[in-house]
Amino acid sequence: MLWTEGYVSGIDYTHGLYPELSPARMTLALLAKGIAGAPAGPLRYLELGFGQGLSLNVHAAANPGTFWGADFNPGQAANAQDLARASGADLTALEAAFDELARRDDLPDFDIIALHGIWSWISDANRAVIVDIARRHLKPGGLFYISYNTTPGWSPAMPLRHLMAEHAARAGQGPLPARIDAALAFSQSMVDAGAAYFRANPAVAERLKKIREQNRNYLAHEYFNRDWHPMPFSQVADRLADAKLTFGASAHLLDHVDAINLSPEAQAILADLPDPVFRETVRDYFINQQFRRDIFVKGRRALSALEQAQRIQALPVVLLIPPEDRPTKVKGALGEAELQEAIYGPVVEGLAADDFAPKSIADLRARPGCQDLTVPHLIQAMQVLCGLGSAAPAHDPATAKTVRKTSRALNTELCRRAQFSEDVQFLAAPLIGTGVAVNRFEQLFLRAAERKEADPPAFVWRLLQAQGQVLRKDGQPITDPEANVAELRARYDTFQTKRLPILRRLGIA
Repeated sequence: MLWTEGYVSGIDYTHGLYPELSPARMTLALLAKGIAGAPAGPLRYLELGFGQGLSLNVHAAANPGTFWGADFNPGQAANAQDLARASGADLTALEAAFDELARRDDLPDFDIIALHGIWSWISDANRAVIVDIARRHLKPGGLFYISYNTTPGWSPAMPLRHLMAEHAARAGQGPLPARIDAALAFSQSMVDAGAAYFRANPAVAERLKKIREQNRNYLAHEYFNRDWHPMPFSQVADRLADAKLTFGASAHLLDHVDAINLSPEAQAILADLPDPVFRETVRDYFINQQFRRDIFVKGRRALSALEQAQRIQALPVVLLIPPEDRPTKVKGALGEAELQEAIYGPVVEGLAADDFAPKSIADLRARPGCQDLTVPHLIQAMQVLCGLGSAAPAHDPATAKTVRKTSRALNTELCRRAQFSEDVQFLAAPLIGTGVAVNRFEQLFLRAAERKEADPPAFVWRLLQAQGQVLRKDGQPITDPEANVAELRARYDTFQTKRLPILRRLGIA
């Protein structure tokens, strides 16, 4: 059998960063449900199927503890190892299949085991190995993060995926990217020819249009693996029960806000269901769930109402955006909802005060404008802002200081790579224990500052010009060199006024 076991290996996976995998994010999600989160202090953390290793490296650099990861793809493992050497974090990134990892006699026990997406793309045999690793190597009280494609949201499009994969396998020619393009074109030709399946499922035809616009590296891994199994929540929960794991909470914080996801009638039906697995399954039908991001716990510990309130009110949160860019709407399964100005205005202004210093709910309650807000209002505002990526839970100052060196070393390497590639769009933030979006040009401005370049926009333009690259504006390339430099200067001015103060607070700049 090939070492790939039917998994796509000829096209690199994307360089994604998934903040749901961060320990602080998991703790916030569990606290919101009244469940104890990750233990305080340095953690032992394992990521299974780490892809390019960006999330693994960012979380290892920005959190105290010992980190392990395993991925069977040697190219991806090499990239992860290079980043680990650059940061100096305590990280072991292995080139190993899951069964090889399970057989190691030096594999320690972990506080957190995490896997993003991979559950849907592997065989039953490999899923059984993952459950066995969790059973034998997740500590009591440990957290198990798992994200996966699920039904019923995926159900209408499953035949489309089958059609595309079959075309690529049986009718396509050439390398995989060419076969993907051919499969997409063939599927569209069936839409255009009036195939009854697409007429009966118009949303799938619209979905195909969006798929055709997506990154081919992502599509290769999402749609074209041999094993591809969207799975109902109840089946996942039953399998993980063999490792003594119990569902804790969704890591997607907006899932917690019933008002934007469930009608009053749906909430009433769910409230009458005593079985937690069935209740979560039914909830997926109400919101037509397609992708789940779940936290399971090995020995779930419920907190008293008082302890939950004390812990969540003491949790520091930091604003990640300029206050003038605060969101005014949030989208859930029911559609878009307005964020109340009377709540979110004072909360965002409070978080921006004192040069974006982290603040707890207790801190906000003492600030003008927030004193009339109730604790439930403030808790939900924190959840929504964190769920939208506008804020994030923060380390305490002592912890942030201990991970500043490894975070900055990793960022130095990522900014160096930005000179030649736009693959990575994130940097490690030691204040929050995860990464934030920092685009290529912003990374190059930081690179210029590190090199003490007198004219950062001119430095960036020299790099681009040497590689035959130009900027784009309004979707069109800028061909004139002077216009490129002018555009870079405008972007640099915006970076200095809007982004740099926040990046400094996060420990990135």
